[in-house]
Amino acid sequence: MLFTSNVFVQFFLPLLLVCYFLIPKLGIMGKNAVLLVFSLAFYAFGGVGHFFLLVGSVALNYVGGLCVGLCERQGIRRLGLWMTVAINLALIGVFKYAGFATGILKDLGILGEAVEIALPIGISFFTFQGMSYVIDVYRHDTPVQKNPLNVALYISLFPQLVAGPIVRYTDIEGEIIDRKHSVALVTAGLVRFMLGFGKKMLIANPMGRIADDAFALVGTELLTTPLAWVGAIAYAMQIYFDFSAYSDMAIGLGKIFGFHFNENFNYPYIASSVTDFWRRWHISLSTWFRDYVYIPLGGNRCGVARQIFNLAIVWLLTGLWHGASWSFIAWGAYYGVLLILEKFVLKKLLDRIPKWIRHISTMLIVIIGWVFFRALTLSDGVEYLGVMFGMGSVDPASSVYYLHQYAPEFILAFIGIFPLKNVIAGLLEKHKEKKAVFIFSEIAPKVFAVCVFFLSYMSLVSGSFNPFIYFQF
Repeated sequence: MLFTSNVFVQFFLPLLLVCYFLIPKLGIMGKNAVLLVFSLAFYAFGGVGHFFLLVGSVALNYVGGLCVGLCERQGIRRLGLWMTVAINLALIGVFKYAGFATGILKDLGILGEAVEIALPIGISFFTFQGMSYVIDVYRHDTPVQKNPLNVALYISLFPQLVAGPIVRYTDIEGEIIDRKHSVALVTAGLVRFMLGFGKKMLIANPMGRIADDAFALVGTELLTTPLAWVGAIAYAMQIYFDFSAYSDMAIGLGKIFGFHFNENFNYPYIASSVTDFWRRWHISLSTWFRDYVYIPLGGNRCGVARQIFNLAIVWLLTGLWHGASWSFIAWGAYYGVLLILEKFVLKKLLDRIPKWIRHISTMLIVIIGWVFFRALTLSDGVEYLGVMFGMGSVDPASSVYYLHQYAPEFILAFIGIFPLKNVIAGLLEKHKEKKAVFIFSEIAPKVFAVCVFFLSYMSLVSGSFNPFIYFQF
């Protein structure tokens, strides 16, 4: 089920709000039960078969948590941890990578046919959450949760279930057991949700149409150099506003029900280095790999050679996490090499380069990376980049058409990548003692959000289906 769908906006969310807030004498356990039932229904809407996979993942990690949290013998605790992690990774391996692996074996002549298995929506997200819970219990970072319904709610909580952000149990443990609800939280959550809805419908979707048209022309003479650049920039905008919109809506929905999820984006397109970009982009995934892969491998506590090895492993896994194809492996390797160069070779040089030059070069690097990410195959990505850098016609007609046709959307996108909201909020904060300023700062965001949502919903009613990019992960 999509947040940006009629069934969610008209039926699912209103019904949930009624059941959650208006049923009398519903304590925290009752509210948790309502959320759990609706969260499972939310996932089952996408396929009953995959629903049982989610339930199995919950059961696996609940039992794994009990094993590592209640057993006193270290050997049994370690065995329980490794078995739980191994089964979690096996589930991802079968559903996400079996087709890719058997395809390679088919190409090598070892297998006759490749295996094709439908990918369950969000399997990487809820599996990573389940593993982080068991690992944190093993490390004594959080106490074991004996109530299976609380573990089930943590893993299946619908706002972040299928496309993140990846929420650690330690972040919301207290709010599962006891959380506060208020009109202010509900209002703030609805404003955040409506603004995210607008980012998806008014910016990401139009940018996606441009990118789809451009990348569909790979291998033809119709893909000109100017159009290739327009398509690549449009995709960079699409993936940012698409994924950050989902995170905005997830965080907003969490607030409505009393949960506070960590931010997942921090204006990544103002980054001045590749390292800075990855501190700002998909923060929950970067943090997960840092805490559960990079640091356990030794992190920065070892020699340069081992640090390079650790970074290479993390970025190989990051590429594979995003998808089972050579394009994603190349994308992960691309960033791994760049980050290693920044950390060990170019750091002193970069510090002496003006920030605006570092920013432009970082954006160029990021756009090139997104070409690998978007291309259907590695060869398509290489060919597309070739056209971008001069191996195609320079006829500007098609690119001018898209720039003219989608000028408002491009303007909104370029405005949206900068933290203007923070600047305005800072200015208002300085003058908040003035009554007019205080009233404006309280009312304006809500009015603006309602207007954005109205325009977005009109776009939803009249537009075509366009799923969230990160649903495939």
